[in-house]
Amino acid sequence: MIKAVDLRKGKTVLYDGQLCIVHDAQHVAKGNKRSYMQAKMKNFKTGVISDVRFSVDDRIEVPYVEQKQFEFLYREGDKFIVMDLESFDQVAVSADIVADAAQWLRPNEKVTCEIYNGEMVSFILPNTVELTVKDAPPVVKGSTATNQLKEAILETGAKVRVPPFIEIGERVCVDTRTGEYLERAK
Repeated sequence: MIKAVDLRKGKTVLYDGQLCIVHDAQHVAKGNKRSYMQAKMKNFKTGVISDVRFSVDDRIEVPYVEQKQFEFLYREGDKFIVMDLESFDQVAVSADIVADAAQWLRPNEKVTCEIYNGEMVSFILPNTVELTVKDAPPVVKGSTATNQLKEAILETGAKVRVPPFIEIGERVCVDTRTGEYLERAK
């Protein structure tokens, strides 16, 4: 059991007896009224997303979910093929479970998958990934007076706003949770 205030995006919980994945959770405090947690919960079986409001002290049941390391191999249609690093078994994961992580995935990337009752329920990337810039507009001379960002396209097809000095072919670190540029890869 956890308190509602500890809800985070991607957390797997039991709500109304159903397995749900937290899509979004916000702590809301308005003036002199009691604060609460506003969450979007996706029912794992039906795929229905519902808005739920919890008191910050409400207790929510967390099922036992096994975390296992996998390596992403390739994408085949709307399935993502991953390999178990212990048994070397290949498993197909649906695009619904991978969700936003797909834009940061490249072959041989290590990922953590959560398994509940033999079924894969979530797909977790490392907090940062290193990707190569495939396309970026050229630097405009004299535009360094202000801190303007430009849009770059990475090797996975994701678009990220980067500083003007980043050029095609450079490797950059990106935060997978927010999609923001962090730094040049070392």
